[in-house]
Amino acid sequence: MLEKALRILVVLLALMVSACASVNEAQSGNRIIYGLTLQPSGFDPHIHASSELGIPLRSVYDTLVYRDPTTGEFVAGLASSWTVSADGLSYTFSLKQNVKFHDGTMFNAQAVAANLDRIVNPETGSQKAAALLGTFASYEIVDDYTIRLILSQPYSPLLDSLSQVYLGMASPTALNQYSNERYQFNQVGTGPFRFVEYVPGDRLVIRRNPDYAWGPAFYTAPTAESVDEIEFRFFTDTATRALALEGGDAQIMGELLPIDARALAVSQEIELLPVSVPGQPLQFLLNTSIAPTNDLSVRRALILATNREAIIDAVFQRFSPVAWAPIAASTAFYNASLAGAYDYDPGQARSLLGTAGLVDSDNNGYLDANGADLTLNMLVPPWGLIPDVAQLIQDQWREVGIRVELETVPTRSALIEQVNEGAYNLVAFYDFGEDPAFLNRYFSSDGTNNWSRVADAELDRVLTDALTQADPANRAALYAEAQRIIMDQALVLPIRDYVNLNAAQSIVHNLTFDAYGWFPLLNNVTVSGG
Repeated sequence: MLEKALRILVVLLALMVSACASVNEAQSGNRIIYGLTLQPSGFDPHIHASSELGIPLRSVYDTLVYRDPTTGEFVAGLASSWTVSADGLSYTFSLKQNVKFHDGTMFNAQAVAANLDRIVNPETGSQKAAALLGTFASYEIVDDYTIRLILSQPYSPLLDSLSQVYLGMASPTALNQYSNERYQFNQVGTGPFRFVEYVPGDRLVIRRNPDYAWGPAFYTAPTAESVDEIEFRFFTDTATRALALEGGDAQIMGELLPIDARALAVSQEIELLPVSVPGQPLQFLLNTSIAPTNDLSVRRALILATNREAIIDAVFQRFSPVAWAPIAASTAFYNASLAGAYDYDPGQARSLLGTAGLVDSDNNGYLDANGADLTLNMLVPPWGLIPDVAQLIQDQWREVGIRVELETVPTRSALIEQVNEGAYNLVAFYDFGEDPAFLNRYFSSDGTNNWSRVADAELDRVLTDALTQADPANRAALYAEAQRIIMDQALVLPIRDYVNLNAAQSIVHNLTFDAYGWFPLLNNVTVSGG
């Protein structure tokens, strides 16, 4: 009996050792923790719109094309090549063969079609991906590895759209297996990392795909030091981010507070990695539909009364440059001639306010309107240090007699609700992207984010033409003109070009970011001593 018991014990011990070995094998290799700074409402790239979701999912999904992070040129992704018709109405993609999704499903033209069907289906509720497709109307499967996208009218930003993670290719098998609500917990792409799990508010885990052999040219081959598994954790409290890096609770972190980044810049254990993000600057859109911001002189005065250099010093510790235009200087087709426009000039601001008939009739330091102090309403969301910026603007405008009421809005959805009510003079908001096609959403008369309430026929024409022109030189001229009109009409108060302050522990190497600034190229990351 004793001998039998001993044999059973030996077998149980062997099973336990085997189980532990299996767990260790699953989590073996180089593992790091990456700090996310926002908890999006969801992580499905076809449905949700946050930049945060792309930080992990850029490595889970491949796109048909990529932008080279160094040159900005379009390079092969899941499409090995492509052609555009002379009229700009069709894009034909030749697809790579022998590509497998993480669940074993083969990638082909039918898979691309399934993704397009899902994205444009109204029931999906796409917040960004569908809009990125622009004038996409239909597709034609030419053969198993050739698909043609057909447009209702030319749409020059299409390749740029197709290179973004929001149009990443998902497994048709997984899309059929899971509902839209459940898919975000069971995502399947073709990228260099497999999706392991997502626990809202806690973690998201990805693990290297050992079969990956079809990445873009700027992806390097894995080595013994390559990262094998990445756990993303949420550090929504800005004050905890630098502490997490210093304490080893995370090896990589983004969106550090500028004051913390300044302190970390001299650290021997942590490398600071500031990255310019193309797109819109941190800006305040001015509502032209209500008084007093319906007056051009007032709008111009508000920009002139803003000491942006002081804001850059106090809030952003000089890590961000002053913004002069409705797109950042790192964005394609930036109009550099606008640099220096509306430089800080409180004297001219006062003169313009007087031109608008605004005077301090009761000598209390504030300009009056309709027998009471003139008060502007500013909607202030909580992200991107906007509350700090708004507070400084409130103080600066007091010097020229403008009273500002700051209305804090806690979430993106709440902000949109407030905007839809229309009772605001200024609202802080911005978007990101390498192609300035996003300007159409913000400044076309029928733009979905036309929160300036602008209706300018010439601006509409310029923005529409810029979407249809194939020649980059023509597009550059049109977008330069669009930026000039926007600033001449004082539709936005630009504050700073966005710079994401990332940092990594010194064991992390080769951390770089894609052409859009937000998304790390995790395939290339290595660790020493991991």
